[in-house]
Amino acid sequence: MTSPDSEPRYIAEFIDGPLEGHVDSRVFIHGKHSPRISMVVAVEGLESLLWYDEVDNRDVEGELHVRYAFDASDSDPYVVEDGHEIDYP
Repeated sequence: MTSPDSEPRYIAEFIDGPLEGHVDSRVFIHGKHSPRISMVVAVEGLESLLWYDEVDNRDVEGELHVRYAFDASDSDPYVVEDGHEIDYP
């Protein structure tokens, strides 16, 4: 059995939306990166499902980096009020 640390991974970069600037290490599924990913976030204790679509990808020193853009039309609404931030999973 393969340990999670030895599975092939890529870097997901969120370029806009509520996760703008967030970077995540993700595992390849069937040898490929995901062209569309979802993230669950908590805003003031309420969960929201956010969808992101691939914009482009590039190799950085032998590691795949994929940039994702926020898809507001398919995502749950979210609100961030003064002093409250999104809790990342």
